[in-house]
Amino acid sequence: MIMENKFLFFFFIFTINFFSQHSNITLNGVIIDSNKNTVPYAAIGILSKAMGTSSNDDGEFFLKLTRENLSDTLTVSSIGYKTFKIKVQDFINQTEKIIVLEEEVVSLGEITLIKPDYYVKKALKNIKNTTLSSLHQLTILYRRFSTENNTPRFLVEHYMHVLDRSLTINEFQEASVLEIRKSVDYRYVKFKQNFHAAEMIAKQNPLRGDFYANDYNWKVTGDSSYDGEEIIIVQGNEKVKPGNWVRLYIGVVTFGIYKLEKSHNNATYIYKKDKEGKLYLSYHNREFKSKEPITPHLKNLLKLKSNTIDLSYRHEAIVLGVEKDWKNINIKSNIKGNQLDMGDYNLPYNEMFWNHLSMPPDSKFYIKNKKELESIFGVPLNIQYKAVNSSKN
Repeated sequence: MIMENKFLFFFFIFTINFFSQHSNITLNGVIIDSNKNTVPYAAIGILSKAMGTSSNDDGEFFLKLTRENLSDTLTVSSIGYKTFKIKVQDFINQTEKIIVLEEEVVSLGEITLIKPDYYVKKALKNIKNTTLSSLHQLTILYRRFSTENNTPRFLVEHYMHVLDRSLTINEFQEASVLEIRKSVDYRYVKFKQNFHAAEMIAKQNPLRGDFYANDYNWKVTGDSSYDGEEIIIVQGNEKVKPGNWVRLYIGVVTFGIYKLEKSHNNATYIYKKDKEGKLYLSYHNREFKSKEPITPHLKNLLKLKSNTIDLSYRHEAIVLGVEKDWKNINIKSNIKGNQLDMGDYNLPYNEMFWNHLSMPPDSKFYIKNKKELESIFGVPLNIQYKAVNSSKN
């Protein structure tokens, strides 16, 4: 009996210690600079354990950890600022949950005398060395707002795993939708795509296709820095169609591309480093616009002067994590070769999952579109989710 009681006592203490060590802790805060301006899309995380997130466009961040991470170091980096490091426990002990980044002054000097296309060509040549080029899995929260005449009328959110190999390949290897939630579909015109929109993250990225520096006229438009490396910002306008442009943020030492912007679909790609210094996608957005013909009845109903309606898809992809250990990668692809619009995928709605998902605070992009969608009939999104999506038992 004594031995049994000792065993039960030991098991009780062990259980308490185990769960206290593994209990979740939540980090909420805001990242600003010395002038108290918020820092958007900063990378924040524990590099040694591939745990991290990004700040939203108001500099706010949200990160779930466990008590095992209290002695780990948070690393915060963003284009234009010195990299900042702080122990998790020290950040928790702060009265104000604010991280202040110091601007990094750069002086490119003689670098600007070199032709800008030199940096572009070196960056393109070195993509395989500067980016994560081994098989890896990205965990992505993918959002798409469908708009009509600039008003959001339908939202689809997919929690996904994407298998990628390299920026030198023009498409993802595999992709799987794990969780879904949708708003009420208020659209008049049910415009659909015969592919999953997340595939376009790769297929429309110039770095992953037939992108040739000699097809553009390049000029230096600015400078910055990232993680101690000076960055040169160059813009290329197509020689054939000068209205089409691409802007690259290139490290002058590593020739890594930290950010890409392009005129087509007003797209942005932001990259961050893993613990080995390899770059991988952190955030992406774009907007696809089109005009579609409408019936005379719909024209009168919407009080339009034109025989067409302005449509758009507003996309936002937030990378929540990266996994490089093949033993932990398990993707059962349900996208490749599937010609479904992402709004037509159906899975049971897991309210518990969405309520506990660790992701950055809502961006201005999301808040604005969400507010407009809810205002159509005054129905909050959380009510729409329950009404439209079949629940998981």
